[in-house]
Amino acid sequence: MSRSPGIPGRTTSRAIRSKSTTGIGPPSSCGSETSIFDTVDFPVAIPPCQMRTLVWTVLPHLNRLTLLASHPPLRHPFRPIITMSYAKERDVAINAVLRASRLCQGVFQHLVAGQTLTKKDKSPVTIADYGSQAVVNVVLGQHFPEDPIVGEEDAADLRVESGRTMKEKVVELANSVFEEKLGEDELLAAIDRGNYAGGAKGRHWTLDPIDGTKGFLRGEQFAVCLALIVDGVVTVGVMGCPNLPVSFSKPDGERGVLFVAVKGEGAFQRAFSATSESLIHVDANPDTSEALFCESVEAEHSAHGDTAKIAEILGMHKAPVRMDSQCKYGTVARGDASIYLRVPTRKDYVEKIWDHAAGALIVTEAGGVISDVLGNPLDFSRGRTLSANKGIVVANQHIHAKVMEAVKTALKGNPNL
Repeated sequence: MSRSPGIPGRTTSRAIRSKSTTGIGPPSSCGSETSIFDTVDFPVAIPPCQMRTLVWTVLPHLNRLTLLASHPPLRHPFRPIITMSYAKERDVAINAVLRASRLCQGVFQHLVAGQTLTKKDKSPVTIADYGSQAVVNVVLGQHFPEDPIVGEEDAADLRVESGRTMKEKVVELANSVFEEKLGEDELLAAIDRGNYAGGAKGRHWTLDPIDGTKGFLRGEQFAVCLALIVDGVVTVGVMGCPNLPVSFSKPDGERGVLFVAVKGEGAFQRAFSATSESLIHVDANPDTSEALFCESVEAEHSAHGDTAKIAEILGMHKAPVRMDSQCKYGTVARGDASIYLRVPTRKDYVEKIWDHAAGALIVTEAGGVISDVLGNPLDFSRGRTLSANKGIVVANQHIHAKVMEAVKTALKGNPNL
């Protein structure tokens, strides 16, 4: 019998008085006999000048009504959008990513914090990788059993005697975020579901169970990233960033941010501790000299010397924000930085789709523009990799063209392209 971990309820407006639960776990009774029209106070008029953003999201089992009101530079004027597209996929993905994020936080607290790890000791992040993939794949399998998954890991090393201790830890940690314990075989089979080849037809999910493994080990930025790809197009993206500050202006404040996007419906963020979501948008900065840009911490992931040249051409004087993982996409999507650059460090390197799918959708739905360093759109229809692309350039719509001019100038004759 299939066991569902449950989907946390959420609300996105003060106008909805929901009985949904907070945090991660099964929802409380929603009182399905009550009409949504009994729980929403409909105003007669909502002038955009009086309200920057209003978002109403009805509980997953009801028709979803999304009402967005905003000021420029949002791409859509004030108008109601009524849709049921991918509502279940959105909520299931949120549930899966929150559970996996909680598992990763537990691994860090119990296996990393307070310990001195050598550079070669990656066992904690390996355990978290396996556990995170098991949790996400279990949740997806219970709700979408026919959907294949493109993931990083398989369970081969856990099935041999030398992997027994790690397997036991993975099983224990995975079960710590479910209400009903799952068997060892069920969890290992879930990990193995991530072996799909991807492609341009049909629908499949892609998962990075821990994006930013070195950031995880340092106690810095990492992310659990999940996306649904339909006919080669990223359609749903959810990204959990356990160590990212909820507010960029309060780096020592609350941490744990979830980013969510559905194609054509905008991008949102919420704190792990909350159930309400806020509409986010890239900044409107038209001046590259005042822009802040993000890049990877590791020089092996992005050529820091090349990005420094690009920054110089653009007249940028602010030091780059260096962080691991797709948290960089979220940082640009919510307007904390204007640009994200990822310049190839070698000619034979090919980006993996799970390293970019969720973040790419979130930043574009937030009004950003994304391309590779040659100006081509990212192509997620080629299988497990972005084989048609080189590097990443993300910026707001006002400066992307100018950034691309600088990129082409700085990388002219670059042997890595």
